[in-house]
Amino acid sequence: MCGIVGYVGERNAYDILIKGLHRLEYRGYDSAGVALVSPSGTLNVYKAAGKVSNLENYCKDKDTTGGIGIAHTRWATHGEPSDRNAHPHFSEDEEIALVHNGTIENYKVLKDALIQNGCKFQSETDTEVLVQLIEYIRTHNDCTLLEAVKEALRQVVGAYAIAVIEKNRPDTIIAARKSSPLVIGIGDGEMFLASDATPIVEYTKDVVYVKDNEIAVVSKTRPLKLVNLNNEETSVDVKTLELSISQLEKGGYPHFMLKEIFEQPTTLLDCIRGRVVNEGKDIIVSGVLDSKEKFMNAKRIIIVACGTSWHASLIGKYLIQDMCRIPVEVEYASEFRYSNPVLDDRDVVIAVSQSGETADTLAAIQMAHDAGAYVYGISNVVGSSIPRNTDSGTYIHVGPEIGVASTKAFTGQVMVLTLIAMAIAELKGTMPKEDLIKIGEEILKVPDYVRQTLELNEQIERLSLIFTYAHNFLYLGRGYSYPVALEGALKLKEISYIHAEGYPAAEMKHGPIALIDAEMPTVIIAPNDHLYEKIVNNVQQVKARHGSVIAIVTEGDKEIRNIADHVIEVPDVPECLTPIITSIPLQLLSYYIAINKGKNVDMPRNLAKSVTVE
Repeated sequence: MCGIVGYVGERNAYDILIKGLHRLEYRGYDSAGVALVSPSGTLNVYKAAGKVSNLENYCKDKDTTGGIGIAHTRWATHGEPSDRNAHPHFSEDEEIALVHNGTIENYKVLKDALIQNGCKFQSETDTEVLVQLIEYIRTHNDCTLLEAVKEALRQVVGAYAIAVIEKNRPDTIIAARKSSPLVIGIGDGEMFLASDATPIVEYTKDVVYVKDNEIAVVSKTRPLKLVNLNNEETSVDVKTLELSISQLEKGGYPHFMLKEIFEQPTTLLDCIRGRVVNEGKDIIVSGVLDSKEKFMNAKRIIIVACGTSWHASLIGKYLIQDMCRIPVEVEYASEFRYSNPVLDDRDVVIAVSQSGETADTLAAIQMAHDAGAYVYGISNVVGSSIPRNTDSGTYIHVGPEIGVASTKAFTGQVMVLTLIAMAIAELKGTMPKEDLIKIGEEILKVPDYVRQTLELNEQIERLSLIFTYAHNFLYLGRGYSYPVALEGALKLKEISYIHAEGYPAAEMKHGPIALIDAEMPTVIIAPNDHLYEKIVNNVQQVKARHGSVIAIVTEGDKEIRNIADHVIEVPDVPECLTPIITSIPLQLLSYYIAINKGKNVDMPRNLAKSVTVE
């Protein structure tokens, strides 16, 4: 959520900031703004509600010169989306400008105190409280901006990533973070900062990931300096970005979402490379090997996640219980952190997050650590907070996912959870080696199976025309296919704004069956697994009530083909791998329905790619 970009150097900052804001649009936002120090020493702040293009139009006749600036895309928390509430925010003396991601939880107490001391506010945001507090401290303590920022952050309760500039220091940005991501790019006589690496990769490969409670002094004339809130200097750990500009472009596709759907044969190959070896005979997951004793002796595994990652985690539960015979619970991280969970040192907590920055999941990790549990992370973004704050873990290696609705990250998470389950099963001896080898051999074929499934693209595009104007959808599945039903319903909701619900197929009789009629399409995920005959019965129950059925079935299916209205055939794979294959047609169906409705599939309304606030 939200996005920060900053630049200091010899180039025109505005051009870099605007390009960076466009790179961050995928994160979700409702307004945008920039602050620039001009060569004449004027601090110019320009803001506009709506898209970054609105900001560009507003700035056409404005002074956008200067080699230092900060910029922001805002996703509203405190105060409605508007020009007034957009970032950056001025201090009352208009000498300081600040952008902020996160939430200041004690902003009301701070604001009341500042008002009592004569401060006047221009917005409804919690962020303006922080910039006014910094100004107040600097003025009354006669201190530097760095010292004022440190003191202000000691008084703040909440999450933040901030960047601050002042008009009298046109060579320095002060930045800081706590529970919200911030990365600094190091160039030759210039420096960059951003919420993630996407705005930086075009200019430098050398980056520093700011840690919690660190403050960065970012200057074009001096080396990067990091200090903590106690004014103790901390080490600067420079990393090399493994990201390319080509990964951030659409590559000829009309939307990032469609590109990412079609990338899945390649991303899944990247995900299994080096992990499924010796022609499928061996599974090597280094994070599991590093945690061998913890998994061998675990009395329970708890998986915490949000959104699509939670659906992948449900599949992980089936996989680990089936293969490893370890009890598994799956919790929404947002509920887990407030549920007073009972944990001890024999529990393993697996945290799953595409971005590695999900606020609720990070809070759940901290809670698990405090209780003595071993914490294992699954993430996509190298250097993000979850890998840095877990005991061990595995990257899914699917590359940057720009579309807000997750596709390739979902299949990557499911694949990694499959490999983890197989690795633990081999350690514990809970599955015969020959069975593991058979699955390993099939995993090596999964990229080709996905490529084969993507050849259904034109069939699904035609099918989408029939259902574009439905008002409701029901998605049903059993066993491994139940989480797929949840994920299919979520994809449709996210990008087409059609109400959809996923259910275990047997639960249909406990309520949802009342909704079924000729106007309510039902998508049934029905691969040829051990529950096939049960799902056939569910299809018949829907048809008996004149419901329209779209069935995802295994190629060669005869029984459901004779009952359902529309059938999509997918390759025949082992039961544990069906979720990866059956999810592909549901991604395409939701994409085309949304496109038919004229929706922005890459940036659906009200949604953000990475939820870094509560």
